[in-house]
Amino acid sequence: MTSSTTPAGATIVDQEKAQLDFSSDMSYGDYLHLDELLGAQHPLSPEHNEMLFIVQHQTSELWMKLMLHELAGAMQNLAADRLQPCFKMLARVSKIMEQLVHAWDVLATMTPPEYSALRPYLAKSSGFQSFQYRQIEFALGNKNAAMLKPHAHRPELLAQVQRMYESPSLYDEALKTLARHGLPVPVNYLQRDWTLAYVASAEVEQAWLTVYRQPEQYWDLYQLGEKLTDLEDAFRLWRFRHVTTVERIIGFKRGTGGTSGVSYLRKMLDVVLFPELWKLRTDL
Repeated sequence: MTSSTTPAGATIVDQEKAQLDFSSDMSYGDYLHLDELLGAQHPLSPEHNEMLFIVQHQTSELWMKLMLHELAGAMQNLAADRLQPCFKMLARVSKIMEQLVHAWDVLATMTPPEYSALRPYLAKSSGFQSFQYRQIEFALGNKNAAMLKPHAHRPELLAQVQRMYESPSLYDEALKTLARHGLPVPVNYLQRDWTLAYVASAEVEQAWLTVYRQPEQYWDLYQLGEKLTDLEDAFRLWRFRHVTTVERIIGFKRGTGGTSGVSYLRKMLDVVLFPELWKLRTDL
C-alpha cells in the first residue's frame, strides 16, 4: 500500500494499489471471525464493570489455548529429540505467561465495591473451573484426580482434561530426554503411573547436576533445563499476581466456585513443578 499526505497532514490511501472492496474476497474480519469473537460478550448485570471481567477472562482463555498448542508441540519435539524447535516453543509459552501476568494489572483496576455489585450474577462460575487451565496444570505435572470433577458435567471436555491427566507431563518428557542422552535417570521415573504427582528424586537431581556442571558437553540439555526454569519462573509470577489481585478485590471471601479463595491460591504458590532444577542451584 502506498499513500500520500495532504498539506494538512491527512493520509490519503492510494486506491489504485490498495484493495478497498471486499464484497467477494475474505476480509480481516472474516479471517478472524470477528463477528463471533466480538459478539461473545454477554453481561448478565447492569454493571459497567462486568465487560472488563468478561473480556479479561475470555482473552486469558485465548492465550491459554495458544499455550496448550505450544506445549503440545514442545512435548512432541522433545519426545523426538528435536530440541531446537522445542526451545522456541517453550520460550513462546513463557512469553504467553508474561501476557497473562500483565492481564491481572487490568483486572486490578476493579475495586471491591465494583466487583461486589456484579458478583451475585456470577453464581458458582469460577476460573477454578477452566478446563484449559486444568490441562496446563496437568501438562506441567501438577496432577490431582480431584480436579477432574469440575468437568464431569461436560463429557467432551472431561475427555480432553483426562487425556492430559493420564499422559506424561512436560517434565516427564524432559527426564526421558536426559535418559536418551545417557544420563542416569532411574527407570521408575521413566516408566511410571503418569497420573501421580511428581515426587522429587536425588538421583534425578544428580543427572541434572551432571548437565549443569558440564554445560559445554551437554549444551542442549543445559538449555532445556533453563527453558524449563524460565517457564516455571513465569508461572510462579502468574500465580503470585493472581493471588494478590484476588486479595485486592475480594479480600479473604470464599471464591465463587467454592474454594477458600486467597487461602487456596496461597497454597498453590508452594507448588514446585520442576523441583530438581531449583534444588541444584543450592547444590552446585
